Amino acid sequence: MKIAVSGKGGVGKTTLTATMAKLLADGGKTVIAIDADPDTNLAAALGIKDADKIIPLVELKELIKERTGSTSEEFGKFFKLNPTVNDLPEKHSITHDGMRLMTLGTIKRGGSGCACPEGVMLKALLNHLILQRDEVVIIDMEAGIEHLGRASIRAVTALIVVVEPGKRSIQTAFQVKKLAADLGIKTIYAVGNKIMNDSHREFVKKELKDIPLLGTISYNKKLIDSDLQGKAAYSDNEQLLSEVNVILAKLKECVK
Repeated sequence: MKIAVSGKGGVGKTTLTATMAKLLADGGKTVIAIDADPDTNLAAALGIKDADKIIPLVELKELIKERTGSTSEEFGKFFKLNPTVNDLPEKHSITHDGMRLMTLGTIKRGGSGCACPEGVMLKALLNHLILQRDEVVIIDMEAGIEHLGRASIRAVTALIVVVEPGKRSIQTAFQVKKLAADLGIKTIYAVGNKIMNDSHREFVKKELKDIPLLGTISYNKKLIDSDLQGKAAYSDNEQLLSEVNVILAKLKECVK
């Protein structure tokens, strides 16, 4: 499976990404977790020590120049549109808890999908991971999906939008759905997070309308505790693991 996880900032998509990656790895799958969110919090959610010392791929200027022939700082210079990236998952990933993690970072200029060396490098890497690798790939993304090319977008098994009980979060889900539809993605699903009661659950179901709901994750104080202690989001959290297991089972059923 190739899964992209999107949603409004703060809804819990990184927690979902980390927990799904853990459960799939524990189930015997070879998993590559990709942090493509500007906040780059996936390493911390996986419980990786010194996560703040990981250098995102877009900041490796020498590597980008070696592969593309330029960097965004060299204005007006030609660069390769098809850089070699097939060796990067092995050379620029961290192995942790039975999975690989790659941190892409964000492009700090107008338009994260810009036609610059960094943007070309990220798109080529994601195309390679989605189209040419056999591993399960789970991508933690922001609300946009600009890093993905048209070919890789259409090869994504599922685009999951994480929502919480609130109008703004639901609105973001429909914005992502429209963008996905424009680019040819038909397998879009939602997961409700921070659910405190049945009325929250019913609100999410009703407001999502025709976006299929894979399941919900309860409001969980242990997530705050694990963050304070620098542990993985799923550490000693059977409730979270159980709820995400249900979501994964539903996803597998939907994409058969």
